[in-house]
Amino acid sequence: MSAYMPQFAPIVVLAFLGTAFLLAVSVLLLLAGLVRKSRAILRLGWMSGVVLLLCYSEILLGLSLLSREVVLPVGAWKYFCEIDCHVAYSVGDIRSIASAGAEMQQVAGNGKFVVVQVKTWFDPSTISAHRGDGPLTPNGRIVRLLDGSGRSYERFAHEDELLAALGLASTPWRTALRPGESYATFVVFEVPASESSSRLLLTSADEENALLWGDENSLLHKKILFALSPERETPPKKSQ
Repeated sequence: MSAYMPQFAPIVVLAFLGTAFLLAVSVLLLLAGLVRKSRAILRLGWMSGVVLLLCYSEILLGLSLLSREVVLPVGAWKYFCEIDCHVAYSVGDIRSIASAGAEMQQVAGNGKFVVVQVKTWFDPSTISAHRGDGPLTPNGRIVRLLDGSGRSYERFAHEDELLAALGLASTPWRTALRPGESYATFVVFEVPASESSSRLLLTSADEENALLWGDENSLLHKKILFALSPERETPPKKSQ
């Protein structure tokens, strides 16, 4: 199973760039109308700009209202468009940990750590014919954990120390990779001990994506999430 964000990405990007170009033309018409003191050119400039903005915004909002939340199971891929190729992400190992030794007791008394392995893969089947084998640095991502009530959790502040205590090697986000290559990154969250229906939100950090048709970051658009179950219980690491 897989999901794409956004759907029909090449068409979406072309529509965005085309609309931006036509809006620029509308601005030029407005400037020309001012210079020539022509009401007809001024009217054409502002009317074309307003029509473009209304049409684009209506499609953007309409696709958001028609969207549905998708929850991907463990092992399923979520694709992000990088223009001439796609980078895919999936959830692998999920661990629930009470503590990681005496040096890592920042967790609340009734809480737990949830450690999630996120796999990044440069899908070679999505490369355009002219791209070649050059490395790609993925765009920035935002990662949050959502509980059953919709509450959002940021990554644990001492994530690196906890991963080191567990002996887990994590590849940094945005590490470059070539077509077909993959790596694993671990993210850590601190949640209440009773939480058992968590989901992972992995989305783009690029603010301009909110202006793309069908993007999950656009206004009112539903998200593509990863289910975080079943968790594997990991016993606390004994301090030396």
